Amino acid sequence: MRPQRLVDAVLFDTFGTAVDWRTGVAQAVSQFTSEVDPNEFALAWRGRYQPSMAPIRAGEREFVDLDVLHRENLEATAAEFGLDLGNSDPSDVDHLNRAWHRLSAWPDSTPGLTELKREFIVGPLSNGHTALLTNMAKHAGLPWDVIIGSDFTRTYKPDPNAYLRTAEVLRLPPHRVMLCAAHNADLAAAKDVGFRTAFIPRPTEYGPAQREDLHATGVWDVLARDVVDLATQLREHASA
Repeated sequence: MRPQRLVDAVLFDTFGTAVDWRTGVAQAVSQFTSEVDPNEFALAWRGRYQPSMAPIRAGEREFVDLDVLHRENLEATAAEFGLDLGNSDPSDVDHLNRAWHRLSAWPDSTPGLTELKREFIVGPLSNGHTALLTNMAKHAGLPWDVIIGSDFTRTYKPDPNAYLRTAEVLRLPPHRVMLCAAHNADLAAAKDVGFRTAFIPRPTEYGPAQREDLHATGVWDVLARDVVDLATQLREHASA
């Protein structure tokens, strides 16, 4: 009798867990302008990410996708840094805003996902919408089996529906789905709705000054060094 796999699908937080957003966004900023520190601008732009989604999660605003929120946050961040986007070619501003579509994977992501997909369904469970995640996958070489964007779930993590609706699309009960993330709060929300959980550290996600999510702070099903190690541990579990 074949050993029981722990789950059927292993889904991934994407920004920060599967891809290195800070480096990619900072590079795009540096190509757009020399008037600001690109790393500081990238961090400030990202800092508006969760607050911008809060009204949608609270039902105070209709769902809009991340391209809209990123553009609003870009304009606010530019104003904060004294950068006048009105002096730039609109197509250049649009290209900068779509930097989030062109992020590169961490070195272990693609080989780890390639190993995982031999046994499991792999895909993102991200606040990104389907087009963004598809463009990112093509750019970064992420070998997803399936992409279910937030435009399907119509909400943003950590709203429970972001996780549950994704499982429903896959026709899987929550306990047969694992979320892998570098963020303890994301894993806590997934665990609360019945998902299995795996933590991998990304201690340089926010740069050398990062103070949060340096290690696991919850009781997760798997603690892995990286995505390759996660694949190894899940494979060993199935053969035990």
